[in-house]
Amino acid sequence: MLKIGDKVGIVCCSNPQRRESEPQIKELERILRDMGLNPVFGNHIYEKCDMHGICGSAAPQERAGVLMNFYRDDAIKAIFDISGGDIANGVLPHLDYNVIASKSKLFWGYSDLTTLVNAVYAMTGKPSVLYQVRNMISAENGKHQITDFRDAVMESERRQEVSRGLFQIDYKFLQGKEMQGIVVGGNIRCFLKLAGTPYMPDLSGKILLLEARSGLAMQIETYFAQLAQMGAFEKVSGVLLGTFSQLEKVCGISAIQILIQKYVSKDVPIAVTRNIGHGTDAKAIMIGRELS
Repeated sequence: MLKIGDKVGIVCCSNPQRRESEPQIKELERILRDMGLNPVFGNHIYEKCDMHGICGSAAPQERAGVLMNFYRDDAIKAIFDISGGDIANGVLPHLDYNVIASKSKLFWGYSDLTTLVNAVYAMTGKPSVLYQVRNMISAENGKHQITDFRDAVMESERRQEVSRGLFQIDYKFLQGKEMQGIVVGGNIRCFLKLAGTPYMPDLSGKILLLEARSGLAMQIETYFAQLAQMGAFEKVSGVLLGTFSQLEKVCGISAIQILIQKYVSKDVPIAVTRNIGHGTDAKAIMIGRELS
């Protein structure tokens, strides 16, 4: 839990923010300050553009350095990554996992940060949170997200609204009746970047969470095929499916259920939830912590 006055680090380990998003980032800063937190922004939040107008990111070593500075600083009580995109896995070899293991602070990020939250668990045994704090600036869902976030993270906060519970997810089973294990996974495309690396968690006995923003049927099916060829579905205690935004928009909600049952045997529990994914109404889930 965080306290009034606590400092929290803001980083972009994946794609940097565009300059036109600065008003939204300022609004997030205001929301965090209104809760009583003191957000500290790291370097390399925004994209770098050269004299020719070609824009890009800081080097992976630089982005990793910002994150490690926040881990080493005991005044920083939590770290929120506000990015997503493509390049978060570049920082993984440049992190000091011994330092991360020695700290109790939580890292929060989603989407492409799936690579980082799973690497932290694989390398240190420490949990992280799969969640995008920018959900709190959503025009449609921001008010509820602020309430849920404040209720989940702020110590001794007086509640004036009823919280829906940031970590309380609703689900239903497609097959099986129960599953239990430490949760790993997240965005399916980004999780598969870890295949063949030291940063891929051991899947034995785990609950494998999978969701996606982009990808139509054949793209998602190839991810399932890769997981099957890795033996993932034979190792896990169950599969938890979040939302698959583009696929559902084009093919309907049932499409993902049809696809996964091509690759997962009937004796592996599969559950689905509408609460985890890329929607601005998405809730949070702990990667590296047991769920039943």
